[in-house]
Amino acid sequence: MKKHWSRFALIPLLAVSLATLAGCGGSDKTAKEGSSSSTDPITFSFFGADTSPQWNGMKDEIGKEITKKTGVTLNAEFDVSGGGGDDRIALMAASGEYPDLVSPKANINKLVDAGAMIDLTDLINDHAPNLKKLYGPYMDRLKYSNKDQAIYVIPTYAGVGQESFDATGGFEIQHRVLKELGYPKVKTLQDFESVLKTYVAKHPTINGKKTIPLTLDADDWRIMITVTNPAFQTTGAPDDGEYFIDPKTYEAKLHYKRPEEKEYFRWLNHMYNEGLLDKDSFVQKSDQYKSKIASGRVLGLIDQEWGYQDAENALKASGKADASYAHFPVTLSEEYKDHSFQDTGFASGYGVGITESCKDPVRAIKFLDYLASDEGQVLVNWGIEGKHYEIKDGKRVIPADVLDQKTNNTTSFNKSTGIDLYTLMSGHYGDGVKDPTGNYYTAKFPEQIIAAYSKPEKESLKAYGVKTWKELFPDKEEFDVKPWGAAYNITTDNESNYNVTFKKTTDIIRKRIPEAILAPASNFDTIYDNMIKELDAAGAVQMEQQYTQLVKDRVELWSGKAAK
Repeated sequence: MKKHWSRFALIPLLAVSLATLAGCGGSDKTAKEGSSSSTDPITFSFFGADTSPQWNGMKDEIGKEITKKTGVTLNAEFDVSGGGGDDRIALMAASGEYPDLVSPKANINKLVDAGAMIDLTDLINDHAPNLKKLYGPYMDRLKYSNKDQAIYVIPTYAGVGQESFDATGGFEIQHRVLKELGYPKVKTLQDFESVLKTYVAKHPTINGKKTIPLTLDADDWRIMITVTNPAFQTTGAPDDGEYFIDPKTYEAKLHYKRPEEKEYFRWLNHMYNEGLLDKDSFVQKSDQYKSKIASGRVLGLIDQEWGYQDAENALKASGKADASYAHFPVTLSEEYKDHSFQDTGFASGYGVGITESCKDPVRAIKFLDYLASDEGQVLVNWGIEGKHYEIKDGKRVIPADVLDQKTNNTTSFNKSTGIDLYTLMSGHYGDGVKDPTGNYYTAKFPEQIIAAYSKPEKESLKAYGVKTWKELFPDKEEFDVKPWGAAYNITTDNESNYNVTFKKTTDIIRKRIPEAILAPASNFDTIYDNMIKELDAAGAVQMEQQYTQLVKDRVELWSGKAAK
């Protein structure tokens, strides 16, 4: 049963004392009409499915300013298990006890089915002018599905108008490795392997410990990022989660069924048997993975920067910026193109919603609306004028001492200032979008990105004849815009057997892929081919047909035209 805000009468003045004492939590339905526009203190409980290790209860500089402007304090809890909030959200749905605000990512369907989420449509129309302005022509993309066109979340994982100016993923190699080897060509898996193999032969140990040419993080869902997703990235396919989607027919199939991807996993098997892949890759935890990186003895990675950034920050803070990493678009062979920058349009999906437990949804939506305002966007992205940035000749500029802290002591800087801690709390503009003053909403634009590079990074970039890592990657103009956006955030139906089958196939993949990689080379084909048969026996073919329909439904919802 879905909750519609319009079902609740609006009584203008809920007693502030009640809101202050009780916060927004609880189950008293009669209290839902709170709509005070004051900035009197109020506390909202919040759960986020991602980790946020620098969160300190809004005691940072930006957090205090947000509370000053809105009266809102967040009593926030984040998933610390690395499991994407699966367990906690399942418990919420089963118990009927919800925080006021929730960012459930892929688990939104569990909360919608449990009747936990309020339809935000009327709240946005009546109380959130900044969110309406932000989403403009994309409001239809906020709708849950063709059948249920309520808006349950404000998209937060995709910035409106996003224009990425830098690459922060791909295949990574330490700057000092590149420098010593004369900045070699790194375009194919063979190139990448050759660099690691050559360097480890010259430096079998680093600081008295064994050099690690390549390590992976296969801890829980992280296996997708560093082990399985690179299979489609290196073979010319875009990121659509576990699927490859035919761009003409919209037919979806598990991407592991593509013959070229089998060859990528064969390469990992080869790397393991050559002793170039860390033997602990499939048993280590994420913390152990990052600890190895922070030691400076890991030459290469296959990851997204956010997955190892804490470790890289530690390297920079300890004066080892040359042990941080360059980014390359590595492919199986030069016939393939990395699709990292293929345009998805505005890819709504994961985001923040208000639950039926919230006693004052109007204050909650106004809080989210403030964060999406011009003032709020500048605050969460740039910080406070005079502390974190200055205005010079009409332009926002980060002073050199602040930029040094932001670049080389990122962890402590973010924790004390709050920069980068609130971006995913509400809707926001993407990199490359300018505000009414002519300045960028975010601090991630070419000049600022280049200024923030460390000295070793600048040396590597110069050697490769580019100014940013993105320049090494194929540009979005080389690809068509994907009409389904990013398929990995399509909401699935709990009423069908889809999710049960998906779990079965995921379990098979996460067991068999490591088994195939760690096997003797002579056993690889047998293990991999049997995995495909096992997937089909578990119901993969029907599941793929169901997902194909979901993709077609999204194309219809977003375009207003039925997908053929």
